Amino acid sequence: RWPRSIFGTQAKLKAAETRMKLAVALAVLPAAAAFVGPAAPAAEVRMQESKSDLEALAKGLNPTIGFWDPLNVAGASGSLYGFNNEQTIAWYRQAEIKHGRVAMAAFVGYCVQANGGHWATKMTLGGADWPSGSPPEQWDALPAASKWQIILFVGMLELFDESVAPHYMMGRKPGMFPSFSDAYAEGEGYPHPVPFDLFDPFGSLRKMMDTEEKRARGRLVEINNGRAAMLGIFGFMAASKIDGSVPALSFIKPYAGNYMSPFEGNYDLFA
Repeated sequence: RWPRSIFGTQAKLKAAETRMKLAVALAVLPAAAAFVGPAAPAAEVRMQESKSDLEALAKGLNPTIGFWDPLNVAGASGSLYGFNNEQTIAWYRQAEIKHGRVAMAAFVGYCVQANGGHWATKMTLGGADWPSGSPPEQWDALPAASKWQIILFVGMLELFDESVAPHYMMGRKPGMFPSFSDAYAEGEGYPHPVPFDLFDPFGSLRKMMDTEEKRARGRLVEINNGRAAMLGIFGFMAASKIDGSVPALSFIKPYAGNYMSPFEGNYDLFA
């Protein structure tokens, strides 16, 4: 039986989840979903994200540097939004993995687009061609509807990730995106079947990662690659805005636009 203090936590978690769903439904930047609290935990879930877990993880990721936490994020007692230390650590771990995945996609996309790569089809049903120029210039040249399609699609993925139990702050392994088919079978997630899962849609990775040892190593590789990609994509951005800021990337084309205004100051969904 849960102690009385847990029920108070559950109430806070439920309220936080409601705020998150509203934010995503209104098409606020999908990253906003990463800054809200989880749903109430299932009774059998046990948290396993402690400072000692982080120390062991750090050794596996980089034995030379090891565990480094100058701001004492892992040791804070009353942290993020009033949640306990283990929940806070799980939130930070999920945030790092998520941002690493976005950065890996951005890094590869930047390299492909900078070399003229694009889909073989036309950009729009009206027959418009894909924009040219550097990757950020190509983004600026996209129709507003195209930009909102991307934002809303990612927002739907965020909403699904945040709404399926157990939440990553309440026992689910950080970085583990829920299965569409499993959630549908259990009456959660989207109210209709989705034929392919987001990660490993054809089940090939599941066959390759057939042991826990392989899966554990794969998670370490993903985190390290994500960290490198975050530095890489910011390097591209810095080199395109400040000449000579990244000497190794002097070949990056200058960008006159504003990275911090991806809609050029126009955030009207129906513009």
